[in-house]
Amino acid sequence: MIDLYTWGTPNGRKVSILLEELGLAYQVHPVNIGAGDQFSDTFKAINPNSKIPALVDHDGAEPVTVFESGAILIYLAEKHGQFLPVAGTARYAVLQWLMFQMGGFGPMLGQTHHFLRYAPEPVPYAIERYTKEAARLYAVLDQQLSAHEYVAGAYSIADMALYPWASRHEWQRIELADYPHVLRWYQQLSARPAVQRGMLVPA
Repeated sequence: MIDLYTWGTPNGRKVSILLEELGLAYQVHPVNIGAGDQFSDTFKAINPNSKIPALVDHDGAEPVTVFESGAILIYLAEKHGQFLPVAGTARYAVLQWLMFQMGGFGPMLGQTHHFLRYAPEPVPYAIERYTKEAARLYAVLDQQLSAHEYVAGAYSIADMALYPWASRHEWQRIELADYPHVLRWYQQLSARPAVQRGMLVPA
């Protein structure tokens, strides 16, 4: 059995999508980040960085604890032999697009969300900076998807990592029609039952 500590954010939903795609049994433990649950001593014992998601895998001689969403995706994909090639250029294609999400498409879009939706007062410089960067990142993704059905060729953890962030495109003032290849990819993933289920975690 797997214990998943998560909340309804893009980073949390990456992992629940993969768990659903793998068809694994898992127990959801909601961590209400709005209420500060991530700072509890109980959760910090699982992830000292106080961020969701985190995972504890009890399927072995000893439990395995993994935090950071990208690390969890790699761990699960490697353990179950799906959605991440084991070697060669195909493996590094997936990993580089996963890192694109982890280093840019997530953090920069997160800053866009913050300054457009949560900042106590408008900060024009920050809004301009991050909305422009969001548009640039979507253009990079659109260019890649113009030549590939999925971001790294075959459907992979890179797609699962990117999708929940793209699902908040309206928060980022992004019109997906301006990125037709992203729109096609987004609609394709949206139709997958496992993605639909994973996006509802925690219920």
